[in-house]
Amino acid sequence: MAKTRVLVVDDQLMARQLFEMYLGTGEKYELAGSVVSASYAEAFVKQVEVDLIIMDILMNDGSNGLEAAERIKKARPDIKIVAVTSMVEASWLKRAKKIGIDSFWYKESSKETIIEVLDRTVAGESVYPDSPPKTRLGFAGSDEFTDRELAVLRLMTTGMSNAKIAQKLDITQNTVKTHIMHMLDKTGCSNRTELAIEARVRGIVVNID
Repeated sequence: MAKTRVLVVDDQLMARQLFEMYLGTGEKYELAGSVVSASYAEAFVKQVEVDLIIMDILMNDGSNGLEAAERIKKARPDIKIVAVTSMVEASWLKRAKKIGIDSFWYKESSKETIIEVLDRTVAGESVYPDSPPKTRLGFAGSDEFTDRELAVLRLMTTGMSNAKIAQKLDITQNTVKTHIMHMLDKTGCSNRTELAIEARVRGIVVNID
């Protein structure tokens, strides 16, 4: 029986080494390659036979695993992709499903091992968690924010002004201010800068558009 050829895409050396070690422990998988950037993955699959990709989402070089996965899926729908991340950014789950990514795995908090997810994915299943893992931002849990609050917070992490956020989301500046005040009350953060920094550090919102 032919082994499934796997490409590992992750910018963290330790993560790549762990994935490579897991793949080498059984007889089902063979490492096709290991790259540090999502931008390299697209070129790699054009040159080397790959059956499955373990794709990290956020890379240090600014490349976006979801965008790369979408392009790969359009060109090679036969390649199965498992998105992996340690961030709790809720929008990534929805976006991955829309793109057609086969499965989604959280590095630190998933109940299943990566090999279990790979096995089920190769067998034709789509393995997704019901929701992102929970973390805290000040006094509030990451699941205590509304979708609109998260949208405002996501843009705040880019340094965008209230006026720009209002324009981007097609709402008024007063509405933006109201959302920010609600989030400050929930979290106990002293100002919008602290709120934005803490949200980004904890991976609650990550803007990759």
